[in-house]
Amino acid sequence: MTQNLDPALREANRTTLADYSSIHFQWRVHDGVGTIMLDRPDRKNPLTFDSYAELRDLFRRLAYAEDVAVIVLHGAGENFCSGGDVHDIIGPLIALPAPELLMFTRMTGDLVKAMRACPQPIVAAVDGVCAGAGAILAMASDLRVGTARSTTAFLFTRVGLAGCDMGACAILPRIIGQGRASELLYTARAMTGDEAYAWGFFNQLAEPEQLLEAAGKLAQRLAEGPTFAQGITKTMLHQEWSMSVDQAIEAEAQAQALCMLTEDFKRAYHAFRDKQRPKFEGN
Repeated sequence: MTQNLDPALREANRTTLADYSSIHFQWRVHDGVGTIMLDRPDRKNPLTFDSYAELRDLFRRLAYAEDVAVIVLHGAGENFCSGGDVHDIIGPLIALPAPELLMFTRMTGDLVKAMRACPQPIVAAVDGVCAGAGAILAMASDLRVGTARSTTAFLFTRVGLAGCDMGACAILPRIIGQGRASELLYTARAMTGDEAYAWGFFNQLAEPEQLLEAAGKLAQRLAEGPTFAQGITKTMLHQEWSMSVDQAIEAEAQAQALCMLTEDFKRAYHAFRDKQRPKFEGN
């Protein structure tokens, strides 16, 4: 990090989250990797109104965190996330009028927006049940490590809702293709772990007992990389969805020129010249 940054500027734009005390999930930071564990294993780690809001707010704060380079997201026990809690969310929604329902759907969408906007790559470690909003959390992550026994299901049409929830119709086709995404969103059938890997939803498969280790190794590799440049990469991957090819090439030219001003770019050259491995510092 820049050592001569003005204190007032740092105060307004830099924070640390190692001491953040979460309420509705588990959070820890170690060696630049922030880990979120959805921690209701007795009910397959469902989300509640409170956990939606806290996750949204944490991902927003991560834009200013200088001690977190990568996020690992996983569930406690043998499941990732079963989606919105039937009793705590689905039941109350039936009784709400339209304005409050829109308040809820916007809140859930804001969680995905916050995940896509935070500069840190997000690695989802997916085992067991990954359903409904849980499937959305995995989808909204940047990379996914899964298990063969996992089942990922976008369940919305099973409960009389549209498959277009929390960005699914925009993001899922870009990961696995329009035809496969259409099948999953229309039928709400579960995608097996092997299918998810073959279709590109999972970046790799691991044995269940090695899942967190595999996700952790991937996250640590990213944390040791040029984190400023990785944040630019994530931004461009997201923003270029709505650009023409010419616009994307120009945007990438500007982004790459900015990265060429970083100390990490100089470190990489000097390390290559000296036949050493570069040690990146994120500036």
